[in-house]
Amino acid sequence: MNLMKTFIAKNAKFLAVGLLTLVLGSSECRAQGPDGRSFGFGLVVLDPLGATIKLWTNPVNAFTFDIGESDFGPTRIDGDYLWHFDAFHSRAVRLFAGPGLCLAFGSGDGIYGGREFDNGDNGVGLAARVMFGVNFIPERTPLEIFFELGPIIGLSPSGVGLDLAAGIRFYP
Repeated sequence: MNLMKTFIAKNAKFLAVGLLTLVLGSSECRAQGPDGRSFGFGLVVLDPLGATIKLWTNPVNAFTFDIGESDFGPTRIDGDYLWHFDAFHSRAVRLFAGPGLCLAFGSGDGIYGGREFDNGDNGVGLAARVMFGVNFIPERTPLEIFFELGPIIGLSPSGVGLDLAAGIRFYP
């Protein structure tokens, strides 16, 4: 496990940039965001607190990325792959769910899963998460409003917590 932590610590920024380049460079993007747009950016509050982007890959699936601070680490990057469901038979409101990963940077202590944690000497934490939520895309606006929650399972450091977030994205 120490070998994996060392590898992530030394290459985390390159891995994150590479994944983001791969996703944003995809030419097979058919949008399902407001007005048929595929890329949105905005703000997310609660846990994490920071910035968010969303890239629709088809009418049902999308990648989301968040960067900010949270109880899991002072600087945190999340990446999720989401499936959207038309549970309400509505063009404006949809449910979503999907798995994701979380990387935390910084050696600060915090509260995670009801207990204190420390990301260790290398200051890197890794967690898996499963998000469930609802998004609202008002007609004739370039906005998406979302609420999400789900478990976050710390792989390093170990622990279980709950992510709860709300946010808004603008689709230029």
